Amino acid sequence: MQRKIINYLMGFFFSFLILGGLSCGGPGKIALDPESRDFYEIAQLIMTKHEKAIFRHLPDKESREEFIEDFWTKRDPDPHTDENIFKDEFFRRIEYANKRFKEGLPGWKTDRGRIYIYLGPPDKFDELFTHDERDFKGERIRGSLLIWYYYRYQLGIKFVDKDGTGHFTFDPSPYEMGGGLIGSLTDAIDRAKLGITSDKEGFAKKFVNFDVKFDNKKKEIVVSIPVKSIMFKEEDGLLKADFEFEFYIYEKKDLKKVKFKEAKSFKKPEDEVLELDDIIFTFPYNLNPGKFYFDVIIIIEGGLGKARKILEIKVKT
Repeated sequence: MQRKIINYLMGFFFSFLILGGLSCGGPGKIALDPESRDFYEIAQLIMTKHEKAIFRHLPDKESREEFIEDFWTKRDPDPHTDENIFKDEFFRRIEYANKRFKEGLPGWKTDRGRIYIYLGPPDKFDELFTHDERDFKGERIRGSLLIWYYYRYQLGIKFVDKDGTGHFTFDPSPYEMGGGLIGSLTDAIDRAKLGITSDKEGFAKKFVNFDVKFDNKKKEIVVSIPVKSIMFKEEDGLLKADFEFEFYIYEKKDLKKVKFKEAKSFKKPEDEVLELDDIIFTFPYNLNPGKFYFDVIIIIEGGLGKARKILEIKVKT
């Protein structure tokens, strides 16, 4: 019982932050030009908190235009083509949500619209008109109950028409399917914001929790990748993986950006790989004392996927 109450509270807090938070607050300290304002109004839905902080404080239109270009490029699953599949799909989902999920608000601002934009169309859905369900507050639901199933995320997401008016709200109470709780909506949305989906097995699904640090003594960036997250190729009796690392480093004080790429390869006998927990890569780099935003993208060659992480790093004197 206590666990269920905790889950309800966590779900309510999640729903407030994720599905309700976009209506709070303005774009920040800088007055935005019309193009930047239009971009921010929609794109904040998939911005991380660090991206919002950066964008809100960029000093001029030119720096915001550069940010917008980078924003879509970072999410592009194949940056070597002219087409940006992620960007095109994002705006297609906005258009569909506005047509399908209007409830006195533009469809993309409704709970169903936002979930659709994050995760795409459900693999299956059920609408229950006759039921004896109550919402997460314990109050009776007079209208229908709608459940969206996402098998690729192992999720069942519940929306309720509490008053029978056709206005569906996200119900954060845990949804049980197959006898147990499944999936994590928070994790799925966090991956979707970064442009990482679970369309492919393996890399894109698991490879999200690599670690990034700055070693001030050695003046180098250190990236640690869990061995169990990597899909290796076998070559001449060795396990091999080729990576491309892309770094965007913003100085928090004035938001100056430095961008660089570097390719790295890993190759070892299988018995040595099995003894490792992580593969460590280092990149010589000098940072002055201060606070920085690191936006790190890792691409594993061979079309096996793409991982991304954004974090704040403090460099002490």
